[in-house]
Amino acid sequence: MSLMFQVIASGSKGNSILISSPRTHILLDAGLSARELVRRLEKTSVNARQLDAVVVSHEHADHVRGVGVLSRRFELVVHLSQGSLEGLDPQIGRLAGHQVFQPGRAFDIGDLRLHPFPISHDAREPSGFVVEHAGVRLGICTDLGVVTELVKARLQGCSGLVIEANHDPDLLINGPYPWHLKQRIRSRHGHLSNIDSLELLKCLYNECLRSVVFAHLSETNNHPELVLENSRDLVNNPRWEKVRFQVGKQHDVTPPVELM
Repeated sequence: MSLMFQVIASGSKGNSILISSPRTHILLDAGLSARELVRRLEKTSVNARQLDAVVVSHEHADHVRGVGVLSRRFELVVHLSQGSLEGLDPQIGRLAGHQVFQPGRAFDIGDLRLHPFPISHDAREPSGFVVEHAGVRLGICTDLGVVTELVKARLQGCSGLVIEANHDPDLLINGPYPWHLKQRIRSRHGHLSNIDSLELLKCLYNECLRSVVFAHLSETNNHPELVLENSRDLVNNPRWEKVRFQVGKQHDVTPPVELM
């Protein structure tokens, strides 16, 4: 195994991704209760006691809900930006340890190298990530209101991608959300639509790409079948025939993906 990842939860009710090399295991975000995270990890090849660290993309509750309890219970260092640290809800409580990273500057956890980069979202200092091991790259980018040239540049050359596909524009506009929330989601500091997600993917194709997971779907303004239907042109394109497409689940873990 070179680099493995598995989406533990994905959506507005909580987000978390397990990322592993043969000897290092990290959790990117801990947006469920610690008890639920432990339970879901039992469905994977890595249990909570085997984790080496937790990495936080930003301080919103659906990304950090369980991070305090998880850190204290298993004595895990939490890696996060200074803005995310300052923005943590006091109810998160004490962290067993923390390490501040700077978006734009790579850092290591075990034999994993993480490259955080700034993204556009209504948080203090949110980050996307490329996680690298033995030359294999996994790109993770959710909760971004707009795809910048920096995002495109950082995600080039990845073998695996976890990309936001939050909403269908028509479902959002015609749905039950209040207008101010619709505006926030559609803004440059909100979330990517299915259309935006596909346009980003088209820019990121490379010969090494083997796996794409669409993530952070809205349960109100999107559904997995719609995401996959929208991506049919890519799925049926011979150029993309070696790429496996999945949709991250809110209420269960998705199958693991091994990148070589």
